[in-house]
Amino acid sequence: MEQRTLITDGRGTRREVSVVGLGTWQLGADWGEVSESDALAVLETAVEAGVTFLDTADVYGDGRSEQVIGTFLKSHEGITVATKLGRRADQLPENYSLDNFRAWTDRSRRNLGVDTLDLVQLHCPPSATIDDDATYDALDTLVDEGVIAAYGVSVETCDQALSAISRPHVASIQIILNAFRLKPLDAVLPAAAEAGVGIIARVPLASGLLSGKYTEATTFAADDHRTYNRHGEAFDVGETFSGVDYATGVRAAQEFAALVDRVGPTGLSPAEVALAWVWQQPGVTTVIPGARNVQQARANAAAGDADPLPAALLEGVTAIYDEHFRAAIHGRW
Repeated sequence: MEQRTLITDGRGTRREVSVVGLGTWQLGADWGEVSESDALAVLETAVEAGVTFLDTADVYGDGRSEQVIGTFLKSHEGITVATKLGRRADQLPENYSLDNFRAWTDRSRRNLGVDTLDLVQLHCPPSATIDDDATYDALDTLVDEGVIAAYGVSVETCDQALSAISRPHVASIQIILNAFRLKPLDAVLPAAAEAGVGIIARVPLASGLLSGKYTEATTFAADDHRTYNRHGEAFDVGETFSGVDYATGVRAAQEFAALVDRVGPTGLSPAEVALAWVWQQPGVTTVIPGARNVQQARANAAAGDADPLPAALLEGVTAIYDEHFRAAIHGRW
């Protein structure tokens, strides 16, 4: 699988990662129960298929995802692990302090079983935190102390991304990007490319919509965020189905599946094409689909070997977005 530079800065930090990584929110059992043995099997399958980048967070299963990855790392090398911090406390600017950063990163280091964290990302903090010089001074201190090798920011909005990209030591931006969420293509990806900042694309399948397997009658477990956060009850609604109306999303996903069947590469499923569409966007470093089982992990990784998608498919994606989503969501994030 192609490797791209995620982290490079004046302090000598450099990391190459696979264009398809693995998001491990599911492995924290926040999308329904996943056993530790099943979680380890997902990690093993992904890495065997060429994945070299894992994304986690201290709140995924309240540390369970990090702990599972830590167990996995004891017998595997050559993997870059990015974690996230900041959502174990109230999302208030005053909580993003050096003392809290130290406490949170110490916990993540214990969970992962490492001395130095490869990449730490602020986990969708308030805009005021992203705009504050003190935030980056604190993170720079942790780099100087060897607690973290590099840092980035996971954001909800394009404006937040552009603010973070302007900071000299920000290594990466994590942002929602998929065929139903195109706004980052306008300014964020070009700005990141110019600044040498890596782009980690999350929610690439719009919480599964782009697999083409859901109908309006599909139901999800009560402890699955696709049930309890559909209207933003627990956190930003943009994290669930990319913020699109579910019924509209199902109809658009059916159109996307038909488009793939009509002009897409032979042998690739709609989900695989959707992942290939993301990592083939100029400026994207890696895309991080999640997986709850080995079949999903294997299929996700296969998307990293896809040939360049045809122009007719790219044009069709834009047409679907323009018809169903642009007016409703393009200005929101």
